[in-house]
Amino acid sequence: MSSLDAWLALAGAPGIGPRTCARLIERFGSPQGVLDAAPSALGELGLKPAAISALKRPDRAWSDAVLGWAARPDAHVLTLDDPRYPPLLRQLADPPTLLYVRGEPGLLADPQVAIVGSRNPSVTGREITREFARRLAACGLIVTSGLATGVDGEAHTGALETGKTIAVLGTGPDRVYPAGHRDLARRIAGQGALVSEFAPGEGPLAHHFPRRNRLIAGLSLGTLVTEAALRSGSLITARQAGEQGREVFAVPGSIRNPLARGCHALIREGAALVEDAAEVLAALAPQLRGQLGALTAATGEVQTSASWPDPDYDRLLAALGFDPVAPDELTRCTGLSAAAVSSMLLVLELGGHVSSCPGGRYCRART
Repeated sequence: MSSLDAWLALAGAPGIGPRTCARLIERFGSPQGVLDAAPSALGELGLKPAAISALKRPDRAWSDAVLGWAARPDAHVLTLDDPRYPPLLRQLADPPTLLYVRGEPGLLADPQVAIVGSRNPSVTGREITREFARRLAACGLIVTSGLATGVDGEAHTGALETGKTIAVLGTGPDRVYPAGHRDLARRIAGQGALVSEFAPGEGPLAHHFPRRNRLIAGLSLGTLVTEAALRSGSLITARQAGEQGREVFAVPGSIRNPLARGCHALIREGAALVEDAAEVLAALAPQLRGQLGALTAATGEVQTSASWPDPDYDRLLAALGFDPVAPDELTRCTGLSAAAVSSMLLVLELGGHVSSCPGGRYCRART
């Protein structure tokens, strides 16, 4: 039995969820070690007879179906010991045993910001969501959401305009829910990734979506709620992010807008009030510096101005010299907004292209 076969046998056994799986692997060393364990030893750990029987006689038809799906060029199955498995998910108390990915699996380890919110946002909520997603993606962050209608769809669409996005599914990787997002899902698979902990063929069952939400929060350095009612599922995602020690951001709105009440509730609970993507970037800067530093050390790659996905970066770099310049002067000579200049300077500084100077001024980094 191959290593993946053993993982599939473990993941496919009834009654063995992520927590139990992690406990079994800790006890027996590997999925194969679990399969080789004596039934009495498995029973001592609390496994029921049906689960033990499934481990001793794995469902080969189910495993073959998964392997058949994984044979597609853009399909990947990531196990907990796969080097491509996202490190932030490993920090969860119940990391998924397997991840099914369509698209670029390497993106799952890149710095991400989740954007979530109402399925029926206002026109303003849609515009704000796209604006945040566009700017954050242009700055090199992966925008992660849940492919639902409303805010999720706007977040994915905005991110695709300037960068990349990840959709976490409440179905198997071969299903799209809602069906109206088939074209969007196809674009995400080609310019990002679709990821699920549910096997191919699994439909949109109600209990899948809370599990999906924990992955959205778990993959991301922070979660942003742009518009949400008080009883919105996106508030659950935000609270899960807080419980996981991640940043939580909320966009305020009119007191007359019922879709602002969820964001206001999060702000009262301690979420950061944000009005611009620059504030999200500033809050995440310490974590981003660490991740970008590790990436540069590992790959030796340095991004050049020609590789920026947003041409506004070229304009800002052209306005910067080796003598310190105030942000106000950069705003005047580039025509960019003050908020845009602020967020872009932060990203350029994180990448080592710009240096901050006394008096709040900036200049090109000397190499």
